[in-house]
Amino acid sequence: VQLQASGGGSVQAGGSLNLSCVASGTFSSIDTMSWYRQAPGKQREEVADIRGQTRIDYADSVKGRFTISRDAAKNTVSLQMNSLKSEDTAVYYCYVRVDFGDNVPRPYWGQGTLVTVSS
Repeated sequence: VQLQASGGGSVQAGGSLNLSCVASGTFSSIDTMSWYRQAPGKQREEVADIRGQTRIDYADSVKGRFTISRDAAKNTVSLQMNSLKSEDTAVYYCYVRVDFGDNVPRPYWGQGTLVTVSS
């Protein structure tokens, strides 16, 4: 399973970015698709996750500003980030749990994409 993330970049505070991640490979289904981030000197934290099509959770710090969505047919997860703040600066990682038909979801991480928000 390979994850290819894209969409990172530099933006001024108040701006927007959209991250996308495509999962490729041979598997039965994807259980969960998530975005994590890791700021310099901090631990990696979960930003948002989507399970199936309807179960969505966000970190309190991004609620109302970020929107996660999923295209099951394309094995893609996106993160629309609006009203960006300097504290959103981090490397963002795509994370999925993949089922190979044995009902034992396995975790995979993308390579990370850098988001820099300048104030």
